[in-house]
Amino acid sequence: MRGVSGGRHMVPVDVHLLAVRNGERGSEVLLSRRAGGVYASGLWHLPSGHVDGPFEDVVTALVREALEETSLVVDPADVRSAVTVHHRSPAGAARIGAFFEVRRWQGTPQVMEPEVCDGMGWFAFDELPEPMVAYCRAGLDAYRAGARMGVHFQEPGDPVAYDPAFDRLLLIPGPGHGSHDAGPDDEVRAFAERAVGRVKGWTDVSWAREESRVWRAQGAEGGEWYVKIHQNQRFHQCEVAALRGWVPALGAAAPRLVAVDAGLRALVLTAVGGRPLHGAVHPPGRQRRIFHRIGQLAAAIHTSAPPRPGDATLPLGKLERHLNEARPHLGFGDEEFIRATARRAVALPIPHQVVPTHGDFQLRNLRWDATTDTLYVIDFERSEEGLAVRDFVRLSDAWHGRPDLLEAVMDGYGRSFTPEEEAQLTVLSVLDAVSGISYGVSHGDPELVERGRRTLARLRAVQHP
Repeated sequence: MRGVSGGRHMVPVDVHLLAVRNGERGSEVLLSRRAGGVYASGLWHLPSGHVDGPFEDVVTALVREALEETSLVVDPADVRSAVTVHHRSPAGAARIGAFFEVRRWQGTPQVMEPEVCDGMGWFAFDELPEPMVAYCRAGLDAYRAGARMGVHFQEPGDPVAYDPAFDRLLLIPGPGHGSHDAGPDDEVRAFAERAVGRVKGWTDVSWAREESRVWRAQGAEGGEWYVKIHQNQRFHQCEVAALRGWVPALGAAAPRLVAVDAGLRALVLTAVGGRPLHGAVHPPGRQRRIFHRIGQLAAAIHTSAPPRPGDATLPLGKLERHLNEARPHLGFGDEEFIRATARRAVALPIPHQVVPTHGDFQLRNLRWDATTDTLYVIDFERSEEGLAVRDFVRLSDAWHGRPDLLEAVMDGYGRSFTPEEEAQLTVLSVLDAVSGISYGVSHGDPELVERGRRTLARLRAVQHP
């Protein structure tokens, strides 16, 4: 192709850093805000830059830009190709943008070029800040849709900032897909469409951990569903059993099971409303009302089926293995505290009744719809019969330092913990913290490691004020 000057058409190549972590509000991406006398000043954007001449490859450029703009040290071996976008600005200039996903790095992000950047932070993919550069938003949307390539040709007069009314993104289908709507593989897509009809849009809403796969499916004739692939057979069986068993007793507070494929370990679920409570900010009065609802929902779960005879033993069997993996990341005195707690657990009486439990009852799996004043619960893959207090382990961090929130939960639950349950909660919390640190270390998830360390520090402070 030749331009008006008679020379060969050439465009610059950009590299964009998609630093992704599992954070406070689910899957989060690092963004920076442009400032000063640069293009799109005041708009949020991914850390990015140009390839520096013909002798620098795109991966080297990404590693360099990450260090120069954010101070993050990225190993080239940890760089993953995400999506390529052919972009044209409203003024007519075109460029190729190579977007790369990175989930491992060294250091803490910080503004390194204050003359052209005045802000930097982590943002949930469902809560991206405004205003954002439309080009950057196109790359993020293409990445979330699972596309390999997108074309984003803006028209003269289009705003530089993202505006849904001027969304010019066109996704280019990859091999084996008949449309530009990216999503799960063909088998899962066919399974979902047999259940709900043709799907016109897929959005990957998985958590940052690679094992989790969840898509939001938008029906061609309206309606919205979630399609989930479990990472193992145990999680699949637990969630299916819960959805077919006790979950319907929760009514509108939980999704309904639409279809199951055991071979694919796949589910189709109805969608529920609201936003995750994890990371959400509410006034104190509304917080207390929400936590009162959380207590009511916990009570509804635990009474959704009659108690059943059974020995609810505390899960001490894996402690040594988890402790061995977690040990290098424990604080001074943590191991002694963990072992002392385990010794006390052996002497606790064993309850002889079990009830349905959610198993992962925490703020990220609770969604609040302020417009309808409704609380929803999702994700039942860790559900099993056990001690009722099990469902307060990952929730207890949320009321730490807020006795009014604990009071609201207990009021909604209908009773306070017994002394035996208080002791069980401490033991289960310690075990969960150690297993979280162990998992975070082996799976490269620093957020889980930090959460486990915080829990141990909190519990030790209660034991020794």
